[in-house]
Amino acid sequence: MLSSSSLTRCITPVLSSSSSFSSRRNGLPSSSSSSRLVKKKNIRRTQVTIKSDLEPDNISVLVAGGSGVAMDVFRQMTAAGTWVTVLQRHEDNRKEIESVGGFLVKGDVFDPKSVKKALNLVEEYDAVVSTVGGTPADPKADSEGNIALIDACVAKGIKKFVLVTSIGTGDSKSAPPQNVYDALEPVLIEKEKAEEHLKKIAKEKGIDFVIVRPGGLKSEPRTNTAVLTENTNVCGAIHREDVAALTMMCVLKDKANGKTLSAVDKAQLFDQPEFEVFNVGDGPLSPTQEATENALK
Repeated sequence: MLSSSSLTRCITPVLSSSSSFSSRRNGLPSSSSSSRLVKKKNIRRTQVTIKSDLEPDNISVLVAGGSGVAMDVFRQMTAAGTWVTVLQRHEDNRKEIESVGGFLVKGDVFDPKSVKKALNLVEEYDAVVSTVGGTPADPKADSEGNIALIDACVAKGIKKFVLVTSIGTGDSKSAPPQNVYDALEPVLIEKEKAEEHLKKIAKEKGIDFVIVRPGGLKSEPRTNTAVLTENTNVCGAIHREDVAALTMMCVLKDKANGKTLSAVDKAQLFDQPEFEVFNVGDGPLSPTQEATENALK
């Protein structure tokens, strides 16, 4: 994903219980979490050929990324009852993460040991979300970092990977204004390498994937007017909290699997004609997937 500074410059109109934390961190789930793990395993043994949406309060998710969209994904998924581990290069968010029963692994996607530690922290993850990205001056995290994480997840047996990149990547190259694309070209080229690697390995190994390409990122509060679309020409701005809400829906909903989706705020488009909205859930949802299906009820 593009850093807030570079993207905002270029595109201006662009709880689970904390009581179970210590036991889960040490690999010893609480009695309630243990029962949920057993239930989840039984479902997988007896219905191995059946795919269905994930239930947010009965899954574990690993989120890799910094303090922007990654933390908003963490906050929203934790509020919905998901067990979330965060892989970050710093400990700035440790207090917040651990206060709601989350796990923080300080590490880098370029460091196999820290990635392995994050992947082994819980018995299994139902999905991994990566918002990892670099800068135009140093974009290798966009490709090499994400590819390393994807490969480690596949080796671990992760069944779903959600990669957050950017509009302007791959077949959406013509969507941003030319001056914006030119400024961000180094990271967009590297993001495309990660996208292509994910699609290739997903096909080879049979894992589920979703690619989310947000437009220009803003830090203001969620608007609930953001949407997903398969249209590769759309471009505009979007708030980080809305990106996180749409990303969470892509984690949970089977309908998103195998899709590459642009994410924009319909109220903040760049001279864009009408386009078809992709609703992750059933029926005509949005605004922002009906406020993320009414906060997942």
